[in-house]
Amino acid sequence: MTLEQEIEEFLAGGPYAVVGASRNRQKYGNKVLRCYRQHDLTAYPVNPGESEIEGLTCYPSLSALPVPVDRASIITPPPITERVVEEAAEAGIGHLWMQPGAESAEAVTRVEALGLSVIAGGPCILVTLGYSEV
Repeated sequence: MTLEQEIEEFLAGGPYAVVGASRNRQKYGNKVLRCYRQHDLTAYPVNPGESEIEGLTCYPSLSALPVPVDRASIITPPPITERVVEEAAEAGIGHLWMQPGAESAEAVTRVEALGLSVIAGGPCILVTLGYSEV
């Protein structure tokens, strides 16, 4: 499957989780969440250190989400991404998009070993969908 096809498949379903969501509007974890919302896509922020982001309830983990989610954008440091991969597999999330800077060779290898779909080393979702700083 080409990168473009992987991106199309990722964007074909929802809702989405944004792991590493942030209250800081300058951080990519916040911008990715707002990008989903700008495109009328349902996204749930995930960050164990926050209770609310951009007016949305923030969840401490993927397993705490109120609905099943099959797709997650990951905006975390690589060592945390490696743990998120395991949590995603346990939560039944089949499609992961590691935003630039979140990926590591170990995380990608583990995703592939688990049989999950992964976008890593590719474009940022902000560029793919288009994002406006509002």
